[in-house]
Amino acid sequence: MSEAVYPLLGVSRHRMGIDGEGVTTLIAGAGCTLKCAYCINKRLLAEKKPKPVTARELFDLVKVDDLYFRATNGGVTFGGGESLLHAGFISEFRALCTWTINVETSLNVPAEKVSLSAGCVDRFIVDCKSLDPAVYFRYTGGEEAVFEDNLRLLIALVGSERIIVRVPVIPDHADAESQRKSAEKLREMGVTHLDLFNYVIK
Repeated sequence: MSEAVYPLLGVSRHRMGIDGEGVTTLIAGAGCTLKCAYCINKRLLAEKKPKPVTARELFDLVKVDDLYFRATNGGVTFGGGESLLHAGFISEFRALCTWTINVETSLNVPAEKVSLSAGCVDRFIVDCKSLDPAVYFRYTGGEEAVFEDNLRLLIALVGSERIIVRVPVIPDHADAESQRKSAEKLREMGVTHLDLFNYVIK
């Protein structure tokens, strides 16, 4: 069986308090199932091409910060793009290290990717645009029901403590009332950690 590869766009080191506990390294990758109106990944893809790396190659690249990771309970955060499209790769990477592994995900992926990630990811930073199906489709081009089904699956698999759900106010798409309603429904679903914020569009 061939090794999985990750479409690496870039690495951002020495991050604190942004995408996980302690000192983290963000591993940005390409590929997504959605087409969000304000997608940062589109700009990155216009600026550079992904570099395919194996789990061992990526480990060798980021292990320079092993001491920081171990001293602060930090580690790596897979972002994107949609990180869980590469759940098989993350599983292979997990076998190489004991660092904390975080993922940033829209959860708009096949359910089997969610199930696989539950066994190799420590923290999930879930990007919820809106639980209003019309708002979700207008902003992302995707189906809100896929997100909701996968979130329920993830909660069942790992519990709520390992999940933070981010719910934005998005100019011209999701207003404060949309955010409030989404947050209320998420709490009813069992989400205990919410990050409510506003997109700043420049």
